[in-house]
Amino acid sequence: MRFLLTGTAGFIGYHLAKRLLVDGHVVQGIDGLTSYYDVELKKKRHALLAQSNRFTAHTLMLEDEVRLASVVAEANADIIIHLAAQAGVRYSLENPRAYVNSNLIGTFNLLELVRKHKPRHFLLASTSSVYGANRDMPFRETDRTDHPMTLYAASKKSCELMAHSYSHLFDIPTTAIRFFTIYGPWGRPDMAPSKFVDAILSDRPIDIYGEGKMSRDFTYVDDLVEAMVRLTSVTPSREMAKESDGLDSISPVAPYRVVNVGRGTPVDLLDFIAAIEKKLGKQAKRNLLPMQPGDVPDTFASADLLECLTGFRPATPIETGVGAFVSWYKEYYGMKD
Repeated sequence: MRFLLTGTAGFIGYHLAKRLLVDGHVVQGIDGLTSYYDVELKKKRHALLAQSNRFTAHTLMLEDEVRLASVVAEANADIIIHLAAQAGVRYSLENPRAYVNSNLIGTFNLLELVRKHKPRHFLLASTSSVYGANRDMPFRETDRTDHPMTLYAASKKSCELMAHSYSHLFDIPTTAIRFFTIYGPWGRPDMAPSKFVDAILSDRPIDIYGEGKMSRDFTYVDDLVEAMVRLTSVTPSREMAKESDGLDSISPVAPYRVVNVGRGTPVDLLDFIAAIEKKLGKQAKRNLLPMQPGDVPDTFASADLLECLTGFRPATPIETGVGAFVSWYKEYYGMKD
């Protein structure tokens, strides 16, 4: 099939595009190559994808309506997957306007084109951050998400709401996928695993917020990709709402569904750090800090709906995933074992 992906020079976009190419599909990729983090890392991801003659990269911002319209028309995609966004919970405290421009305006521009070109299925990336102050565990897709803790979370929830309205008004089959703390090779340098490994190898203290009294539903990137590939063929329809059993998040008024992708097994932050230390064979110097504004103490996904829809449940053990990440990190940055 023909796929159009936004964010293909990003961590998750790279892995998903790579898998789709391995599966024999044609992939058109869009990425703005912004300087939020190392642009060279993004260029290397795109260069690897470009080794396939079924991949085409387009460098543009989603805010550029004219160029975006041209690429979407050229792609003539069967499936459109929207991954591009200004990411980062803490950065949203420093530069909130970037989240409005990229996540709100960029997503709106893409939705207008999805409305015009009508793919078989439109999938968009969301985040566990939308659960905000929710304290009921595990987080279920049918839970209320009315109390975002950061502008990042609010912007991603807004993307879900905009997509739902377009799905309802223009009959666009849409799935919003909520990611839970994705990690793995080619991960972003601003994310905790990279920061931890870099600091430990450099004999610098690692900053541990909340004094380490946090847990996250760490999910390995290959599990996320497998889930997304399977979800592409699980197309929502209005008729499904009539048969909903309470587990399904299908909308009563639109061919629209929300799906969590997480292991459903939260891991204490200190245990995650211990797995990194074990793989590196080196203890971290720890700088225990208070919780940062916008942080939540725990995330915990229900993976029941994902398993019901696709027969798949993320299950990569933390030790395996951390091992793969650390091995990639040392190879990429030219460090010896």
